[in-house]
Formats: sequence, C-alpha cells, structure tokens
Amino acid sequence: MSLFQRARDEPPGALTSLRAMSGRDALPRSLGRPNAITRQFDFWDDKYEGRRLFAEALGTFFLVLVAAGGGMVNARFGGDAVPAAARDVAPALMVMAAILFMGTVSGAHLNPAVSLAFALRGNFPWRRVPAYVAAQCIGSVVAVLLLWALIGRHGSAGLTLPGAGVSAWIALAWEIVLTVGLVSVILGTASGAQQIGPFAAIGVGGYIALAGLWGAPVSGASMNPVRSLGPALVLGDWTAWWAYLAGPLAGAVIAVGCAWILRGPGGGAHGTEAAQGTLGITWWPGRIGEPRVAPDEPPPCRPGDRSGASR
Repeated sequence: MSLFQRARDEPPGALTSLRAMSGRDALPRSLGRPNAITRQFDFWDDKYEGRRLFAEALGTFFLVLVAAGGGMVNARFGGDAVPAAARDVAPALMVMAAILFMGTVSGAHLNPAVSLAFALRGNFPWRRVPAYVAAQCIGSVVAVLLLWALIGRHGSAGLTLPGAGVSAWIALAWEIVLTVGLVSVILGTASGAQQIGPFAAIGVGGYIALAGLWGAPVSGASMNPVRSLGPALVLGDWTAWWAYLAGPLAGAVIAVGCAWILRGPGGGAHGTEAAQGTLGITWWPGRIGEPRVAPDEPPPCRPGDRSGASR
C-alpha cells in the first residue's frame, strides 16, 4: 500500500508520515518504483491542480479588484470617495483574507514574485510555476475588465505609476526594496522556524499595508507584476511597465538569498506546506468530519445534576 493510500485510511487529525516527509525525503525511497515520486504526495497528482489554479486566479482577481478598484472608484466619483490611506490598506486586508480562505488550497501566492521565491527556496516545484503565473495573470485581467465594464475607464486610475518627478529607474529600485521586505516576511512566516500557521496572514498583510502607506507615493508600492501589468494590458498604458516586472522579481531573488543566510536551505515540511497548500496532504475535498445536528431542546437534567440548568 502506498504512503498516500495509508494516509487516506488514517482517522482525521492523525499525524501521518506523509505530512512530515518532504518531497526531497521521498526521492531516495522511490528509486526503482514506477511513478513512486508522483504518487507519494497528492500535490503531485494533477487531479487537484485545477482547484489550485482556480484558487490562484480567484485570489488574484479579488486582490486586483481591490488594488486597482480603489483608484478607479475614486476617479469615478471624485474627491476622496476612497481616501488615500484606504487605497493603500485595502489590498493588504484582501491579501490577509485570501490567505485565510484559500491558502490551504494553493498556498495563496497571488503574485509571480512569490511563486518564483518559493520555487527558488525549494518549497515549490518549478514545473507548477508557469501555470500558477498564468492563473494569476488571468485573475488580474478579469478583475480590471470587470472594473472597466462597471465604472468605466478614467485616465490612468488603477495603474501603478512612478510618482511625480520620479523616474522609472527610481521606481525600479523602490519596487526592489519593497519586494525584498514583502518576500522576506512571506518566507519567514512560512518557515518551520516560525511555525505560526494562519497567523502568517497578519504579518504579510501588515507589511503590505505599511509598505503602501509610506511607499505608494514613490512607485505605487505594487510589489506584484500581475497587479501592475494586468491593468496596463487592459487599459493600454505601458508607462514604466518594465520597472514593475523586473523590480518585484529581482526583489524576490534577493529575499531568497536573505532567507538562506537567516535560516539555511528551505524545502522543509512547514515551508512546503505553506507554499503548496495542504490540499491532498492533510485534507481532501468533500465533507470534513461527521455532521452534527443541533438539538431542538436541551438534554434532560439527571437527578442531582445541576450542570444542565446552567447550560
């Protein structure tokens, strides 16, 4: 019986060797066994890949809907319909929500720079990176198309552009610095050294809010190629587009180097689960746990038992 089959037969909540063992640990054990590597972990089973890609597209859709929508709504209704601080903080709150509601499905990358960093770190398989990036691009483009259809186009609203008097090269350097911080927070909170689980959403969202509040006037604080290039594609404005592609990717590479200096090589159990999600590893689609029906009335109180009355 395979390791995956044994894991499925175990009762919910039991710690299995499947959960504790990383993909690199499985490699030596799989030599000479046909298809052993691809079947050791359900993450490598393509039957769940559609769910993961849908999660990435959906999460990125909501992120760009909020990030680009703040500026577009503000331009549509004028004045401070959406205050500047709200436009900076709203994407951070959306990322926090996305990590909490679908992080276990796909890892909630929502950003090609994050997918690149996880792959370089050894927490995410390279063969899945192109599909993740494509799903993120689709989510971004669909979000901007929906905004355009609902509230129309209003100049450069929704785009990430260098601030007044800021050159594309300065915006590039700014995006590199901001992304180093973002990806460092993501890799750090995902590591086994921290083991903070879903509380990582607070750290990641908090950093995005902080970076937006002080960094947005310089470059827009994108830190995400698809957040910038999706609106650029739909709205047809490619001003300084290369800075918002190269900056986050370069920042992600530097952050991976920082992570190696701080914690050594990646690829551990916690890092891989955070990067890949736990779908097919610790849980499977379908009903989780036995359903419980709420009683119509409290249970009868036994003689001498006062606990029932206090409930």
